[in-house]
Amino acid sequence: MVDSILFNIMLVGALGIFSQWIAWRFHFPAIVVMSIIGLLVGPLFGLLHPEDVFGDLFDPFVSIAVAIILFEGSLNLDFREIKGLGRPVGRIVTIGAFLAWLLGSLSAHYVAGLSWGVAFVIGGLFIVTGPTVILPLLRQAKLKPRPAKILKWEGIIVDPLGALLAVFAFEIIKFLKVEEATATVLLVFFLGSLFATLFGFLCGRGVGWMFEKGYVPEFLKSPVVFAVVILCFAVADEITHETGLLAVTAMGITLANMHISSIDDMRHFKENISVLLISTIFIMLTASLSVDTLLEIFHWQILVFVILMLFVVRPLSIWLSTIGTDLSWQEKTLVGWIAPRGIVALTVASYFASVLLDAGFEDAKILMSLTFALVFATVVVHGFSIRWTAEKLGLASDGQPGVLIVGGSTFSTALSKTLKELKIPVLITDSSWQRLLTTRKAGVPFYRGEILSEQTEYRLDLTPYEYMLAATELDSYNALVCTTFVPEIGRNNLFQLSLRNDRGDDLEELVHTIGGRVAFKEGATWESLNRKVESGYVFRKTNITQQYAYDQYLEERDDETIMLFVKKPSGSLEFFAHDSQTRAEAGDVIVSLMPPSKEFNRIREKLEKQRSDEKLEKDKEQKKQKEENE
Repeated sequence: MVDSILFNIMLVGALGIFSQWIAWRFHFPAIVVMSIIGLLVGPLFGLLHPEDVFGDLFDPFVSIAVAIILFEGSLNLDFREIKGLGRPVGRIVTIGAFLAWLLGSLSAHYVAGLSWGVAFVIGGLFIVTGPTVILPLLRQAKLKPRPAKILKWEGIIVDPLGALLAVFAFEIIKFLKVEEATATVLLVFFLGSLFATLFGFLCGRGVGWMFEKGYVPEFLKSPVVFAVVILCFAVADEITHETGLLAVTAMGITLANMHISSIDDMRHFKENISVLLISTIFIMLTASLSVDTLLEIFHWQILVFVILMLFVVRPLSIWLSTIGTDLSWQEKTLVGWIAPRGIVALTVASYFASVLLDAGFEDAKILMSLTFALVFATVVVHGFSIRWTAEKLGLASDGQPGVLIVGGSTFSTALSKTLKELKIPVLITDSSWQRLLTTRKAGVPFYRGEILSEQTEYRLDLTPYEYMLAATELDSYNALVCTTFVPEIGRNNLFQLSLRNDRGDDLEELVHTIGGRVAFKEGATWESLNRKVESGYVFRKTNITQQYAYDQYLEERDDETIMLFVKKPSGSLEFFAHDSQTRAEAGDVIVSLMPPSKEFNRIREKLEKQRSDEKLEKDKEQKKQKEENE
């Protein structure tokens, strides 16, 4: 083992990001991969001992990281998002949290064998889920909007409440057990919690006001926000321990509901920082566990306690707290099942294990084993089951990745009909009813609204769509749409139609710096594609097999053919683009826009001549009638 702090920082960061990549590449829950890698390099092989290496810096670093993660999560809690869900969310984070605390404490006492005091402390702590674990799972599972919003709001709001309940229970224990403790201690705790909430609100309002008035330049806005978050957390936590999380949550919610454009611009940067922190902190915490702690989790009392928390406490608290709400039984079942515990549970449990032992509670020595058993069990079980459970309950988005087309036109409609025939989810969005006319007539799914509008985020569920094609007649608008959606969809899955070059300018450099990838082939502009569809070009689906290979297809295709995309047997799509060398393999389907056949042209010319003759004949009759009338 290398004792260099710099080397260990590098190792932790590299392992965390490697875990995220492995999870993405093989479709595993990221938290599960991070937990396993942390255990491998820590207690199992002894390659990393973060607490020994970082020393006194370990706990402050973890605390600040958790505060930043929680702030970033609360920055997404816009009250407009839970329109229609306010009642169930309110019930879950109040009545549901209280029931989970009570039932969890009873289980800890009667099953895990903890004393009443320690049981109520750990019962309060175990109500947390938190953004560190729930947000990665939601990104992976792709749930429908309602259950996803409920789980996200519960996780972020209950996270600081769980820590506060644990502190509250500990203060009650001291008041009842310790002679020198007085009612003043409880009063200070409540006042400290109230101060933390108010301080967080004022910090949020203050930062928002400075941004709105232009007192902070653009390049300093992100540093100012992070500095104030750390200030908010540290001040509140110094006054009353564990209230710092409440303060940063209040600050984040305040800023989220001020609807400041500058905060929206920084959100994706903060999300990237949050992913990095989650990755490193989870590696550090799991690597810090001892072999004795791991072995202790297999004690029958701990195992039975974990089973009760999974299958009784959580489902019962959700079902009871949501009585009388409009949640369906499927939504109650899913929300009642998914409750992974994460970083906050581990960090706060570590703190209380030491203070409870110092206070004379010998049974507190199993707190870390109990906590890690619940954290690891929930992360693994819920991480691997959330998608399957959601699909069985009808609460998951279609597994087939869909295509979102921006801009209604003849070409967009014809392409959408082809995608529908291949059972690929598709949606056309445009702000004009007129441009959506052909789409509406064709029965293709559409959304009338501005895709760049802030309201679209709350009215339109974009979860099923992994690909976007900006296909309007305005090149600049297409580029703007693609640039805006890079953080959500990723540049590899963002496409726009070929740029018009009417003036002969060299636009190649522009394509590489802004916007999405240029779709199809050079010259496939909005005008040319629509003109081809209107003149009779057809969308052709060609199966590539062992007998009919891709190279043979290329040799036989017409020069006028525009290859659009390849559908893989797995359901994924590969769009042809200027900057890619897309190839089709056996089992793939190539979709292309091809000229009509010669027979089709002959029939079309005959029909056009017939219509022309009929028009001439009609004009003659009208002229003759006019002469007779005169």
